[in-house]
Amino acid sequence: MSMIGTRVVRREDPELLTVGGSYVDDLAPADALHATFVRSVMANADITGVDTAEAAAMPGVVAVLTAADLGLEPQPPSMPMFNQAMTRSWLATDRVRYVGELVAVVLSETREAGVDAAEAVVIDYEPLDVVATTEQALADETLLFPEAGTNTVTGFPPGDEDVLADGEVTVELSFRNHRLTAAPLEPRAALARWERDATDEGGSGEPRLTQWSSTQFPHTTRDSLAAAIGVDADRVRVITPDVGGGFGAKNGAYPEDIVVALAARRLDRPVRWCETRSENMVGMVHGRAQEYRAALAGTREGKITGYQLHVVQDAGGYPAIGAVLPMLTRMMASGVYDIPKVAFSSASVVTNTAPVGAYRGAGRPEATHAIERMIDLFATEIGLDPAEVRRRNFLAPEAFPLTTPTGAAMDTGEYAKALDTVIEAADYAGLRAEQEARRSDPGRPLLGLGWSTYVEITNPMSSPEYGSIQVRPDGSALILTGSSAHGQGHHTTFAQLASGITGIPIDRIEVRHGDTDEVPRGGGTGGSRSLQLGGSAVTQASDAVVDEARQIAAELLEANPDDVRLDPATGSFSVVGTPAVSTGWSDVASRHHEQSGGDLRAEVDFEPEGATFPFGAHLSIVEVDRDTGAVTPVRHVACDDAGVIVNPMIVDGQVHGGAASGIAHVLMEEFAYDADGNPQTANFMDYGIASAAELPSFERIPMETPTPRNPLGAKGIGESGSIGAAPAVHNAVVDALSHLGVRHVEMPTTAQRVWRAMNDAS
Repeated sequence: MSMIGTRVVRREDPELLTVGGSYVDDLAPADALHATFVRSVMANADITGVDTAEAAAMPGVVAVLTAADLGLEPQPPSMPMFNQAMTRSWLATDRVRYVGELVAVVLSETREAGVDAAEAVVIDYEPLDVVATTEQALADETLLFPEAGTNTVTGFPPGDEDVLADGEVTVELSFRNHRLTAAPLEPRAALARWERDATDEGGSGEPRLTQWSSTQFPHTTRDSLAAAIGVDADRVRVITPDVGGGFGAKNGAYPEDIVVALAARRLDRPVRWCETRSENMVGMVHGRAQEYRAALAGTREGKITGYQLHVVQDAGGYPAIGAVLPMLTRMMASGVYDIPKVAFSSASVVTNTAPVGAYRGAGRPEATHAIERMIDLFATEIGLDPAEVRRRNFLAPEAFPLTTPTGAAMDTGEYAKALDTVIEAADYAGLRAEQEARRSDPGRPLLGLGWSTYVEITNPMSSPEYGSIQVRPDGSALILTGSSAHGQGHHTTFAQLASGITGIPIDRIEVRHGDTDEVPRGGGTGGSRSLQLGGSAVTQASDAVVDEARQIAAELLEANPDDVRLDPATGSFSVVGTPAVSTGWSDVASRHHEQSGGDLRAEVDFEPEGATFPFGAHLSIVEVDRDTGAVTPVRHVACDDAGVIVNPMIVDGQVHGGAASGIAHVLMEEFAYDADGNPQTANFMDYGIASAAELPSFERIPMETPTPRNPLGAKGIGESGSIGAAPAVHNAVVDALSHLGVRHVEMPTTAQRVWRAMNDAS
């Protein structure tokens, strides 16, 4: 009996809400040394000296280590398309390139001793001119890497075709998608311990690293650590316990993880590290940080004929994943629209700021934001309602599967249906009437209505995933998955899938992940890939274990295996026509154990047929205070189509969380630097983190358009909410002011910016 579509309450929550989770920093042994990093206070400077003598002599300090002590040398970027002269050492050697970069590490018996000693390390800097903006970076007057000869990391060159020539109307806009931080509730943490294998005779073999890591990608982290410290991957074990959020930014190993492992080996002691919130804000990769120069052409009847987008990506102080995000922005540039001609170009540049990486959509939200702002600008220019302009340009459902001009090989889409569903649910005509009435009533706040109709790509690399299930002699089951949970509800959903196939009750199915010794391989969790890959692997493994169990049940029932059936409602095997005579999983698994000496088991590496393309329509309704410019989101109506939904309750939670981040992105969140590269929002007192008090209730409308690219028909959902919500809110703010002649307000749309826009227009 399939449990797909059933609202099963999350099994993870009772323990998290009562006992609490088990996080990396909870697991350190009593003899573990504390790592405290000495970070640069300069955005761009040569290091002329590092004096650690006073710090090393302080009580409780075991060692103070620099790059020279650990034998660290600058390494080229791991991605070959990057400028290979832009090298980095895990601890800075001769130069620092952003505030917060690691220079040294203190190892101490207590956390307090480490903090005191870190303040006693004296670093002599020779300040250099700071490159704080992409405009300064593109000028190449000050080079972060003089040997590279440029600040440009990589990019897409412009083409020769004039894609705007066929339009009767052309609109242009230069705007930005500002820098954010992921801000997971649990900051980054690591615990490293080196031990000799118990199997080594006399303990004479090579030591092996066990590292507990707060990461989304245990196997990637293992491989990165092994490469960085110079050992084979089988000499490293990574364990990921509970992880308090990741949002893309806990992607693989950071320099801190590598230094912790090296320090533990050098000192032959376990070493622990857990960053402060301020360290997290300046040290973890940031997100977004794109600037656009966009133009869109079309007819006066609302048909788009061409779209041109140039992106400048701020990569931060060192090229990392952020520098390649324009690749995904390019792929998804035309969104849900049938645009015959699309031109894209980009430049990724280094600046004296924290490196940019993956964050909640990683390149895809940026594409959506750009095209959705331009659609609204175009609609205003030709005098049509923005919802109608969208409808007139949607890709038709019957056109799928299709490949867009920018190379997105899409599976399925019902874009007009999603739009019309939201229009009806929200009473869009009534809202427009109310908006008009408010404009002539100075005693009421202005009303803004903002649309976003989006499509995103999930599992963009079409990568595989591992899953297995084993049934124990007592009839319970263990699922191992290469996916890695950090709040998504894997333990519930994967058990739900297996239970629906096997009939084993959910509360008798254990789901484990995150130990690279126990789970042989895995792709981790990112790019909204978990259910469509990990869930499909668990589904196929469950089907396989049922097939094998049927053979054993046939022996117990003295029947032909072809005549044996499993009733998933009861978990019992019986012969067709004689259901009264049956056997269950415990009998079958016990017989298998007697015959083989092991548990009944099946494993699968699921290979998808391609990426999937979730889509949806969001309508944001905001109020704008006429006197202060304060924006209040009052309603948010969303239809997010992620294909077949296994657990609607979990999907609701994913969409709500994503929409919350999208709203906060537009209204309040921004990681800012001053002209000297100093962080201005490095804690939650200054950075605009949203709470429930700043958010409306979400009105979510289910819709399911299955994909043929996996057996579940499921697409990703984890990032959809933020991708759909942010442009809708941004468009709503501008829409509220449009009768004044306002055509754009930069993000974040703070009260100050909105007030200025209103007053400048007046």
